[in-house]
Amino acid sequence: MARSVTPRRKMINTTAAWAVGLLIFFPILWTILTSFKTEAQAIAAPPIFLGFDWTLENYSVVMERSDYGRFLWNSIIIAGGSTILGCIIAVPAAWSMAFVPSRRTKDILLWMLSTKMLPAVGVLYPIYLLFIEMGLLDSRAGLVVVLMLINLPIIVWMLYTYFKEIPVEILEAARMDGATLKEELLYVLTPMAIPGIASTLLLNFILAWNEAFWTLNLTAVNAAPLTAFIASYSSPEGLFFAKLSAASTMAIAPILILGWFSQKQLVRGLTFGAVK
Repeated sequence: MARSVTPRRKMINTTAAWAVGLLIFFPILWTILTSFKTEAQAIAAPPIFLGFDWTLENYSVVMERSDYGRFLWNSIIIAGGSTILGCIIAVPAAWSMAFVPSRRTKDILLWMLSTKMLPAVGVLYPIYLLFIEMGLLDSRAGLVVVLMLINLPIIVWMLYTYFKEIPVEILEAARMDGATLKEELLYVLTPMAIPGIASTLLLNFILAWNEAFWTLNLTAVNAAPLTAFIASYSSPEGLFFAKLSAASTMAIAPILILGWFSQKQLVRGLTFGAVK
């Protein structure tokens, strides 16, 4: 029998949730506030929270110094391309593992997940040489492939989990009605798993958008995304915190807006199949 939640317990849970949420959001808030400070105010001790002279000078300098639109477009292409390519590969893979499993299916899934534990720097050198030989260095196509591959285990695992929640009898009924494999995937499985697929795509897009190690090491100018845009404000002359904060705010703003408008879909997908 389910235990009822008392008003006091509910208040404690709500307070704890707000405390954790504010703790996680505070670095983002501090970055945004710092972007409106002067350089002197940004490094003041003790730190100035709200009592400072608000200015847009940092944003003006950032816009004049850098081609923000080019960095933004590269990020959209790279994150979007890796997400779409990963979904095209992961959906059939997750379908086969969920509905046509073999004795080694779980071993394969664990092996795929174990590749995420490999330090990226351990394979940087061979991939760098491979990119030079293939002409993919500092190209959006190369980054699309790399980011798709490093996030593919997560995509397959999430889709596999969602697909396992779908009754296999529904697919069997579709086959009895004469549905082909393509029709089964497109018209039966995909519509039922839309929440899970959408949340997986959103999470993969966010991971690709925020990826810094590969984008900084495999790009220079042509394919540089917003992570390189932020890194450009760390120079031998020093670290300009106010301008760095302005650049960071401009880099995270699109993904924050996307997350805000898609939060219901994301939560719905992440809890897909959790309640039966």
